[in-house]
Amino acid sequence: MKTIGIIPARFASTRFPGKPLVNIHGKSMIMRVYEQCRKAKLDRIVVATDDMHILNHVKSFGGEALLTSPAHQSGTDRIAEALELLSIDEEAIVVNIQGDEPFLNPEDINALITCFKDKNAQIATLIKKIKDVDTLVNPNSPKVVVGAQKQALFFSRAVIPHGKGSDKKEWLAKQDYFQHIGIYGFKSNVLKEISILTQSPLEKAESLEQLRWLENGYRIQTAQITSECIAVDSPEDLKRIDEKFFS
Repeated sequence: MKTIGIIPARFASTRFPGKPLVNIHGKSMIMRVYEQCRKAKLDRIVVATDDMHILNHVKSFGGEALLTSPAHQSGTDRIAEALELLSIDEEAIVVNIQGDEPFLNPEDINALITCFKDKNAQIATLIKKIKDVDTLVNPNSPKVVVGAQKQALFFSRAVIPHGKGSDKKEWLAKQDYFQHIGIYGFKSNVLKEISILTQSPLEKAESLEQLRWLENGYRIQTAQITSECIAVDSPEDLKRIDEKFFS
């Protein structure tokens, strides 16, 4: 089972332009992400970018990169184009790795890949048990409910399941809740199929692209992790990186 990690890296971020190239204690963010991926069970790692500066920078430290269209609306669309350019085998596992988590845990990537030991797995993603009320009620932290076989049943920015008859502060003591961690794995042929699907009603309502896949009948397997993920969405998030990894 061949595995390829593709890291979408867009230059024109609204909140943090040029984010992949920001210096974090002597190394760019994209270089730190790439180095973490090298520690995982990936046969190949490629950065898919829309910017020549990022492309050249990745090549300067010995990484593989390719240029993709600047018109993509999501990282999934970008890796779908990369897949076509790379001519990857249809049975390969493609991992969409967030380019803004410079200290992602390689074992989380390995956990995702493990989902595909099930030959029927089409898509895989990560979940993490929620332990605090702030995360539970935060609409920027999507929640997921899973079935008996750890397949995703639904994703929402709302709190799901709803703890009827009790206060939200009591819900965590009565029910397990899971946060969705937005790293995905795909069978190569499945990624090609979902890349041509049009936006679905539930996706538009929640602004969560994975609902498009569920609405169209695709199965999303989950793997539970425990590590803390710190994404850099704005310059202010660099302070959290400093406090956790360099203080």
